[in-house]
Amino acid sequence: MRRSVAGQVFALQVLVVLLLVASAAVALVVQSRNDAAQEARNRSVAVAQTFANSPGIVAALRSPDPTALLQPKAEDARVASGVDFIVVLNTDGIRYTHPNPARIGHKFVGDYLPALNGQVVTERVNGTIGPLVQAVVPVPAPDGSVVGMVSAGITIANVSSASERQLPMVLGAAAFALGLATCGTALISRRLRRQTHGLGPAEMTRMYEHHAAVLHAVREGVLIVGGDGVLLLCNDEARRLLDLPADAEGRPVAELGLDQAPEELLTANRPVTDEVVLAGERLLAVNVRLTDRDGGPPGCVATLRDSTELLALSGRAEVAQRRLRLLYDAGVTVGSSLDVTRTAEELAQVAVPRFADFVSVDLAEQVLEGEEPPPGTALGRMRRAAFSAVRDDSPFYPVGTVLEVVPTSPLAGTLDSGLPAIEPRLAEAEDWRLQDPERAAQALEYGVHSLVRVPLRARGVLLGVVRFWRADRQEPFEEDDLALAEELVSHAAVCIDNARRYTREHAMAVTLQHSLLPRSLPMQNALEVAHRYLPAQAGVGGDWFDVIPLPGARVALVVGDVVGHGLHAAATMGRLRTAIHNFSTLDLPPNELLGHLDDLVNRLDQEESATGGDSALTGATCLYAIYDPVSRRCTLASAGHPPPALVSPDGRVEFPELATGPPLGLAVLPFETVELEVAEGSRLVLYTDGLVEDRQRDIDEGLERLRAALAGPERTPEQTCADVLGALLPAHPQDDIALLVARTRVLAADQVAEWDVPSDPAAVGGVRAAVAERLALWGLDEAAFVTELILSELVTNAIRYGTGPIRVRLLRDRALICEVSDTSSTSPHLKYAATMDEGGRGLFLVAQFADRWGTRYTATGKVIWTEQPLE
Repeated sequence: MRRSVAGQVFALQVLVVLLLVASAAVALVVQSRNDAAQEARNRSVAVAQTFANSPGIVAALRSPDPTALLQPKAEDARVASGVDFIVVLNTDGIRYTHPNPARIGHKFVGDYLPALNGQVVTERVNGTIGPLVQAVVPVPAPDGSVVGMVSAGITIANVSSASERQLPMVLGAAAFALGLATCGTALISRRLRRQTHGLGPAEMTRMYEHHAAVLHAVREGVLIVGGDGVLLLCNDEARRLLDLPADAEGRPVAELGLDQAPEELLTANRPVTDEVVLAGERLLAVNVRLTDRDGGPPGCVATLRDSTELLALSGRAEVAQRRLRLLYDAGVTVGSSLDVTRTAEELAQVAVPRFADFVSVDLAEQVLEGEEPPPGTALGRMRRAAFSAVRDDSPFYPVGTVLEVVPTSPLAGTLDSGLPAIEPRLAEAEDWRLQDPERAAQALEYGVHSLVRVPLRARGVLLGVVRFWRADRQEPFEEDDLALAEELVSHAAVCIDNARRYTREHAMAVTLQHSLLPRSLPMQNALEVAHRYLPAQAGVGGDWFDVIPLPGARVALVVGDVVGHGLHAAATMGRLRTAIHNFSTLDLPPNELLGHLDDLVNRLDQEESATGGDSALTGATCLYAIYDPVSRRCTLASAGHPPPALVSPDGRVEFPELATGPPLGLAVLPFETVELEVAEGSRLVLYTDGLVEDRQRDIDEGLERLRAALAGPERTPEQTCADVLGALLPAHPQDDIALLVARTRVLAADQVAEWDVPSDPAAVGGVRAAVAERLALWGLDEAAFVTELILSELVTNAIRYGTGPIRVRLLRDRALICEVSDTSSTSPHLKYAATMDEGGRGLFLVAQFADRWGTRYTATGKVIWTEQPLE
């Protein structure tokens, strides 16, 4: 049930009276206790001093038996004075007297040492008889020395306080006052009930609080002026805007010393709307509304708004907005690439001309190279990495200039301390000229007048320094500008350090990748080859290419791509390339080689998974092609790789249809081989997907552009590489690009000799004679003896262990190649013959006389081949 205002006021008054009565009672009790303690202290000191100065006390202390003389006197004095004990002590603190004789001769409990020096000691202790106050005073001899001490004590409970005696009277008076207050409150509450119109305390409190809060919190001045021109009320903002005195309320407006214009508006007794007047140095927008409308009291209410501060605030907000915009643009622009120089240029460009007229970025030379900056906090040598200016004729060092830091200059101090510095007026400063007096003089003559230096620091490492200069802009740099420069540079420093780290890691990865790629192409006559390899800007990848000479004057062409970027992709590429070289020595067909490579990739994945690594291969593609210059046939197999381009001598371009298998490591079926007959002078173009596919175009569009770049008149492989890259190379390659262009050659008919050999040992002699004749025709008579010896052994083995038909082929290329083929799949093995063995030395002799030899298997059997150098 809600109570009326009168009831609430009445209850409040009763509560206040009760609290006052309770407070008075508590105060009396506390005062009584304090008075008792003080009275106990005074009485114990008085009794002790009186007894200590009584006649005969000194003589008694010096007598042979002080206790006998002093104990009766002490007890008489104790009873007479009303204290609880009087104890006489010697200078060692031993009791001579005590109310309890059993304690005579014992050590006194308490502080008595100051009394030996003539001082009076009082202390409050909790003794065996309760809380008490005891005093110790010295007993002086006539010569001033202390011959003993007297201690007197009294419990606080034994002290009668006057305050306690007054407590009943106080309580009675309080009860009477409570009755009067109750009656008065009842009368006042009746009057309040009429005046508050029934509003409760909560409503009244809230109304008052809201009124005060609104009045003094608004950013407008509020004044209430009575009909007689007296200022009735003003808030804090009005006092500030009009510079009113503290006692302005209650005084006539004309006596407040206001300027003429605002005084006239406040006393004109007319409404005013947004009229701007000058008050001191402020422009005030004044609104006045009369209060006598609808029967209200005469007078007016005026509001004042400071237009000057609004303009200044608007200006500051605009400046803050421009700075925030600059910081935002710097956050978006600076660090868009992982290039140290480019990042430095972005910082310089974003600050000109919005913050400075000239900006220079100087970095340690190691940072520009991607290396760790020199240790310590000092940089003695820097290189200008970026410079931006509003004009081109500035006297500052150009980009690329090496700067030697003068140890005594402020620039060196900024680098050493790591703290930014500001030179608001360069013409008045002298120390900054120590770095380069001549350039400093030119800068001042040019109009440069203000400078900010901010060291480039990231992750605790000093990278360089950024300097901001002003010339065309008249206002000098201020402390707020220094904070903005720090924000700009701190963001750029992290970006530059990231770029430096990336440059170093990228260089390491590129070095590793280049070490794993072919450094030079092998010498061979079957193909004229040109190549290009371009690593991606975002990081090295796993693209590779190879040209591998094979037996029989054949050449293998390889391109491949490991999915992903980074060191792992490059290392995996190296492992796959090595595996292909090893498999190629077995002279396997392309489909079988890719099958072995697929098994290897599966094993690598399994090993990585077994060790808990997270670097398992996510895919690799490969195209393997073998070109035979004798038959002009090219055999190809693909594991998920883009098809090669075949350019005929007349300029037609086609992409042969290959049975493209899945990428390596994902194959479930054998790879398939495609065989093409290639005209002499054709160009085989092998590439990785980075050439024909990126985010802006799909592979079909890339293949059509490649077709257009390859079509046309015949060109050398080198020129073909240049034309293809010029037409298809993206501005910012996101993937590695490997390009291999091979123009085919044919081994002339007069460089090839073939014979069919019957399966008869007697036929060996005829073969030897035919071979000797052909070698003589080729001008290779010196090689005849060794060649006849080799062929005799190989043909004899084929007749003895193989199956017909047997065929001998002789090729004159960079080496003299002898081949003996049969339909058997049995491969000969080199072994050492025992001393008594009649045979078994043939292949040993072949291996000794031939530069290389081996076996390759064909679809119909095998071929044993040897190579002899032609020098």
